[in-house]
Amino acid sequence: MPPNSSSPARPAAIIFILVTALLDVMSMGIVVPVLPQLIGELAGSTSAAGLWNGLFVALWAVMQFLCSPIIGSLSDRFGRRPVILISVAGLALDFILMALAPNLWWLAVGRILGGITSSSFTSTFAYMADITPPEKRARGYGLIGAAFSAGFVAGPLLGGVLGEVSLRAPFWAAAGLSALAFLYGLVVLPESLAPAKRMTFSWHRANPFGALKLLRSHPELSSLAMVNFLLYFAHHLFSAVFVLYAGDRYGWGAWQVGTLLALVGVMDMGVQGLLVGPVVKRLGDRRTMVTGLSFGAIGIAAMGLAPNGWMFVAAMFPNALWGLAMPAIQSLMTVRVSESEQGQLQGANNSVASIAGVISPIFFGAIYSMSVGPNPALPHIGSAFLIAAIVLASAALLGWVAGRSGNVPSLDKDGATH
Repeated sequence: MPPNSSSPARPAAIIFILVTALLDVMSMGIVVPVLPQLIGELAGSTSAAGLWNGLFVALWAVMQFLCSPIIGSLSDRFGRRPVILISVAGLALDFILMALAPNLWWLAVGRILGGITSSSFTSTFAYMADITPPEKRARGYGLIGAAFSAGFVAGPLLGGVLGEVSLRAPFWAAAGLSALAFLYGLVVLPESLAPAKRMTFSWHRANPFGALKLLRSHPELSSLAMVNFLLYFAHHLFSAVFVLYAGDRYGWGAWQVGTLLALVGVMDMGVQGLLVGPVVKRLGDRRTMVTGLSFGAIGIAAMGLAPNGWMFVAAMFPNALWGLAMPAIQSLMTVRVSESEQGQLQGANNSVASIAGVISPIFFGAIYSMSVGPNPALPHIGSAFLIAAIVLASAALLGWVAGRSGNVPSLDKDGATH
């Protein structure tokens, strides 16, 4: 019988999910150091490269927004295994396409396909919900988060080394890692969603706006979705302004920034892989979520106020406990929908994250631009960090209210919750 949320998790299935997550994120991280350079080579100028790079980031985020609910709903209909395997295989083919891309248009097609195939992470989270009981889901999501962090650390490091050989080499390596994940899953991965618990596919639910309706189906679920949005919104501060802030305020170059990002990844691995389980066991999901968000707010505020680099580094340690929040939020949300809606839930969550990924960098970029220069509109260079801290503190307050105990909804004959 396939594992489900009421039966013990199968070690082989959990190991596969973690290995697949690691390999998938590594495959995406490998190309990070060289993709802008390849864009510049194909574009022919630095100014054009900046425009194209921004377009590629937006394309990826838009495809995540559109396709995550579709892929999540497909996994609710046909099971997690085929959706995950097809997506991983598609990612391997996508990297081959980008490795061979003769011009920017083909590279753009590759980024679009990459946004579609990487949406399989929705099925990965749904799979974990299938095979773990509710009281252990936060730990399971923490392990996935740790695998993601490991991939984000190892991928760019390997990509940087391979990029010295050729700008195309990292893409071939990424294709190989994705192909390895596919072959490994083909042999090891069992199905997690029993046929009796599957839901009929409906475009009404699968489109991103229809999927978001699921988040409004329960008052606490919609509040938790807002907490999720605020978390992602604050997190994109780092992708938007961290490199600029570090250079302008502390004089850090690429080496220092790269080292710190690797340190962040290592700390995140430790928090999500080792601390989430024991902390949730002691505090419960709700208090763990609020604790993580509160430490995140304190850490980011300290970063924005740090007068020197050493104090900024010290602030990274309480901020690392922010990693407690995401697995707890995911766990709280999964018990508020039925087993046949876990894929749709994760698709909706990923769409929410994609919206934050589009809006947040623009917002924090604008805030940062107003806080630097000879006559800044904002008086403090760390204003973006302080605003992000306020966002996280607001998320903690909302999360405390939203995290009240909820029951798993029942299903009618059509698979709808009530």
